[in-house]
Amino acid sequence: MARNHNTAPKVIVTLVIIGMTAILAYEQASHEATAPQNKIPVPQISALPVPQLPGAKCHMRGLLPDPVCTPGSIDPTVTDENVSTTICKSGYTATIRPSSSYTNKLKRQQMIEYGFTDSLSNHEEDHLISLQLGGAAADPTNLWPQPDASPNPKDKIETNLRVAVCAGRISLSEAQQRIATDWTTAANGLMVNR
Repeated sequence: MARNHNTAPKVIVTLVIIGMTAILAYEQASHEATAPQNKIPVPQISALPVPQLPGAKCHMRGLLPDPVCTPGSIDPTVTDENVSTTICKSGYTATIRPSSSYTNKLKRQQMIEYGFTDSLSNHEEDHLISLQLGGAAADPTNLWPQPDASPNPKDKIETNLRVAVCAGRISLSEAQQRIATDWTTAANGLMVNR
């Protein structure tokens, strides 16, 4: 009977994967056990598969938009010096929010660019850098058809960042950079005043 010599590499790869998984699980558990408990709460976020056509121009990275298609953009009139009269002022975002006719038209276009094959109602045309963090209101490079979870965990993170900016715990530009880079980790490490 002939022996299959291709089995050894498969076994080695499997053992390496199991070993790496165990190391990552141990490090995550160690980090969680030693992490300070006075951070801004971050909602649990899980990536749901989103159907996309293979030839799409833009590609999701888990829960994150394509950084080329949706890099995010800011409103240059919102600065650290005027946050008290802009983003920290109640009702500010309602004064600059684009019309739903504009965002619905853009969402249809961007759904095609992202290759999404599901219903428009499964997506929220979302600002990557939110309006409450001084994001550009109508710039297509700051808007994307975010797969919609309800409630949307990104909203809580945006609010936590705005609260931190308004309290002076983080600069506006840092909050904008964090949310544009990876909204799922943007609030990590921010301390809450008690």
